[in-house]
Amino acid sequence: MAVMLYLRSEPPIKNEEEEEDNCEPQLRNMAAVVQEVLTSTHVEKTNKKKPPKRYWEETENTDQKRTEEEQGAAGQDQNKSREKKNNGGGKKRNDESLEKQDPFPGEAPIPHKRLQKFRRGEKYEVPKEARPDLKEAITFSEAMSELAQKQAARYDLLLPEDAGFLEGDEDEDTNTISQDDIAAAVDITSGSKYFNLHLSQFGPYRLDYSRTGRHLLVGGKKGHVACIDWQSKDLMCEMNVMETVNDVKWLHTEAMFAVAQKKWLYIYDSKGLELHCLKKFNDVLRMQFLPYHFLLATASATGFLQYLDVSVGREVKAICTKMGRLDVMCQNPYNAVIHLGHPNGTVSLWSPNQKEPLVKMLCHRGAVRSLTVDKTGTYMVTSGLDRKLKVYDIRAFKPLHSCFLPAGASCLSLSQRGLLSAATGDIVQVYQNILGSSPVFKPYMAHRLRGQIWGLAYCPFEDVLGIGHGEGFTSMIVPGAGEPNFDALDANPYRSSKQKQEWEVKALLEKVQPELIGLDPGQLSKVDQATFEQRHKRRVEELGFDPLAKEKFKPKNKQKGRSSAGAVEKRKRKVANEDQRDEIQQSIQERTEREKELKVKSKEKKTLENKSTLDRFRK
Repeated sequence: MAVMLYLRSEPPIKNEEEEEDNCEPQLRNMAAVVQEVLTSTHVEKTNKKKPPKRYWEETENTDQKRTEEEQGAAGQDQNKSREKKNNGGGKKRNDESLEKQDPFPGEAPIPHKRLQKFRRGEKYEVPKEARPDLKEAITFSEAMSELAQKQAARYDLLLPEDAGFLEGDEDEDTNTISQDDIAAAVDITSGSKYFNLHLSQFGPYRLDYSRTGRHLLVGGKKGHVACIDWQSKDLMCEMNVMETVNDVKWLHTEAMFAVAQKKWLYIYDSKGLELHCLKKFNDVLRMQFLPYHFLLATASATGFLQYLDVSVGREVKAICTKMGRLDVMCQNPYNAVIHLGHPNGTVSLWSPNQKEPLVKMLCHRGAVRSLTVDKTGTYMVTSGLDRKLKVYDIRAFKPLHSCFLPAGASCLSLSQRGLLSAATGDIVQVYQNILGSSPVFKPYMAHRLRGQIWGLAYCPFEDVLGIGHGEGFTSMIVPGAGEPNFDALDANPYRSSKQKQEWEVKALLEKVQPELIGLDPGQLSKVDQATFEQRHKRRVEELGFDPLAKEKFKPKNKQKGRSSAGAVEKRKRKVANEDQRDEIQQSIQERTEREKELKVKSKEKKTLENKSTLDRFRK
């Protein structure tokens, strides 16, 4: 770099008289210099370059351009006067021309299939006799639900992630591909998801993933309990409770977890400190946590089903099932109903609002070994000692199909994308499209382990299957198992500590009460007609008259002989005939509407019957 040095030179000393003489020429020189500086500035105006002419522009002479400019200046004055007279008529014409130019006006149409994906049930018909306030409220709620459906269908395009899949070569079964080959073929981060934890001293192990899918909780039969951030392989806590561990379960956050030990139920924090010892919950074998209700459901060896409210620390309900030992348990994520499997081959559905089971199904000829329910609450998969795997439709409580497994399935688990994993001895088999109408006989993937399998669980939002067995824990890669697009407001795997705190507060404020658990959550928005009629009857009995009934017609007394007995009777009959006429008109309207619907349906059936595959080629 060039360095410029400026040295200051002191002027020579002069007398005062000389300075006065020289002051006038100096001022003249300064004025001349200022004029020169103003005339010659260092920033000069540069002529802007004209853009080059394009091939579509017409080349005309400059003389023609000048004449056009003069004519245009004269025409502008005339146009301004016309615009004032028209009072903005030109703007309307411009808007109309713009609308005509748009070939696709309005919003883009939404495909019907995508709208059906986000459908919120059937529309509620507004009763004719309802009040105007009620009509406005119903129409407003229906409009808001329709708007939400359309917005969700439009924003579905912004979910770019797709589910994975495993595809073999020609004449190659995917179940013969080993985990080592899959880990070597994928990238480094995906390959690191396949690992083994050799823990042969305290096994076999049961496991549970957190709702965000980031943290793993394992519990050995001989007392070993550990919390792991399995993606970064960081150990959060590890301890030995020196007692038999039957099951482990995360609570609403990764800061707390429950351990079902030999005698009682214990709750620990993420550092391994004991927070609570619940002696009311004794001999617990299996646990399920309901995240939206903050309820921990436990099944014990004495046949009791108990509910614990984690937010308050209070026992909500204790139900004696009278069905013996309860070691098979799962929950329905759709309606929070608990499913229990029993030694007599039945599966019962329970709610904390009733002491008797909501539904009782005979599923197997032998004892039920394991069961699981998909996230939509539509299908249930069970396995029993009769070595059969059955798929049930819970809406109709009927079996769809069943298949025979030579060794039976001791553990079952369904992924977010509908993949079923079944453990038979020391082998895990993964089945694809098991929830369809036709049975599946060939597994999608298979993996052999060293010890007997004790627990299975899919990791949310990841293509990973966790397996707890006698020799420790194994994380298995299953392409296409996890949901690729997550809802950050519900379960965000990448949330910060501040977001976690805010989510916990909102979840507590929006906690669903246990009284609302039932088979059909849609009944909450409906009116209970039976109870309404019962209350109305009680009120009529108490009052001695019907307060909702119409008042009888009382004719007014008229003068000049018009209020005689015959005239009064005629007026009463006339009013009664008018009421009867209204009822007849309503019944006729309903009948005509039904006939119209039947005609439309019959026409649709005829058109479908007459259609052929070649109709699409007709113009």
